[in-house]
Amino acid sequence: MSTPAAPDSGTATAVPRWQLVGGFLIIYVVWGSTYLAIKWGVATIPPFVMGAVRFLLAGGSLYAFMRARGALRPTLAEWRASAIIGGLLLFVGNGAVSWASQRVSSGLTSVIVATVPLWLVLCEAWQGRPPRLAQVVGVAIGLVGVGLLVLPVGGERQAAVDPIGAVVLATGALSWTVGSLYSRTAKQSSSAALAISMQMLAGGTLMLLLSLALGEWTRVTPDSVSTGSVLALLYLATFGSLIGFSTYMWLLKVASPTAVGTYAYVNPVVAVLLGVGLGGERLPSLAWVAMSVIVGGVALVSLVDGRRRGA
Repeated sequence: MSTPAAPDSGTATAVPRWQLVGGFLIIYVVWGSTYLAIKWGVATIPPFVMGAVRFLLAGGSLYAFMRARGALRPTLAEWRASAIIGGLLLFVGNGAVSWASQRVSSGLTSVIVATVPLWLVLCEAWQGRPPRLAQVVGVAIGLVGVGLLVLPVGGERQAAVDPIGAVVLATGALSWTVGSLYSRTAKQSSSAALAISMQMLAGGTLMLLLSLALGEWTRVTPDSVSTGSVLALLYLATFGSLIGFSTYMWLLKVASPTAVGTYAYVNPVVAVLLGVGLGGERLPSLAWVAMSVIVGGVALVSLVDGRRRGA
């Protein structure tokens, strides 16, 4: 998953083009690469241990930095909202990604996670906000793509992706969507950076408790954890969380929400290419077709939603 939800950041502001290009490259490439980093991390680090360390390290550092810069002490209500958002987005949403990465390739994980905009349309319809025809078509296209991934087709005995892993990822995507919707009206800190640090601390704490309950820490020893997994964890905490989140929040202030939202269908392409090129992953031909279908459906939904919000 990409980022916890931040409070409304206001309208777009004119900035040099090179800064915008750099910002978009970060959320495209860095966030797209986190799926492979998670795959490498959980190779020798239990998934919830990795998530707990990642978010407690990143969230604690950001929280301390913002408080040192004068951010106001959060209220109990703000902590409660952050706990709910962090639980839905990070504990369930990102936790699902970490766990499923043990069974699903990093590229296909990113493709299923990219269905969040499709879930968003369905959840908003349930709330009484009817979608446009093009959005309905986009959701239908995306669901067809998911079906191509999880259902055996023709003479194939196995689906392109592990069904259990796909269900866990879909559950995580739905939880991410619900958390994003809740964050729109939740009483959060006026400082977006402080709010995100609180969400990471909450999500990391819940992951820590689950990892202790599952006995994951008993499997963590100096001999059992590889250098590659440690480096992946540090990369996720530093680049995936701190740098990626900060860049995302900045882009929300200086670029249109529609433009920023394009990461939802660019990240899967980056993740698949990195998984094949650096991770040695092999994707069946049907998976490539399904990825194209899902990304196309997500792009249609996102672009139509962007025009709708700007109307």
